[in-house]
Amino acid sequence: MRKTFFRSSMFGARMLLVTAGLSAVVLISGCAKPSASANVYNYNQTQRDQIVRNGTVINVRPITIERDQTSGAGAIAGGAVGGVAGSAVGGGTGRTLAIIGGAILGALAGNAVEDQMGKKDGLEITVRLDNGETRVIAQEADLPIMMNQRVQVVSGAGPSRVVPLSQN
Repeated sequence: MRKTFFRSSMFGARMLLVTAGLSAVVLISGCAKPSASANVYNYNQTQRDQIVRNGTVINVRPITIERDQTSGAGAIAGGAVGGVAGSAVGGGTGRTLAIIGGAILGALAGNAVEDQMGKKDGLEITVRLDNGETRVIAQEADLPIMMNQRVQVVSGAGPSRVVPLSQN
């Protein structure tokens, strides 16, 4: 009896370490999200010549910006947590089924959480440029952009951005 208890507590300790490690991976991968903000430039986009065109906003529509795909870290961490939670249930075949069921449900929940974390509020901004052309640009909703507002469309070193025209 004592040997069995020692083995099961060692298994629980190992599962706890695996779960903690996978949770750290999820936290770290969540920090490496790409940005669709007009205010964020990556290093390769700096110190490059860009084209600036002035225009007027003729339409603004709220959108949702989401990542193309998840990293899978949420499903892995959720599966590990679910498996550990399932291991606390019963014994024998019932415990094995609880571990498998917990891992599956945890993976589904972890994937759903990661998917939701990859979504941001955005704007689809339609700009009539001063030269008569019309451009539509989607970006994060982190700058206040309104109808009839004078803006600059900045492009040429990566994504195009819409920024308010300074009123100096």
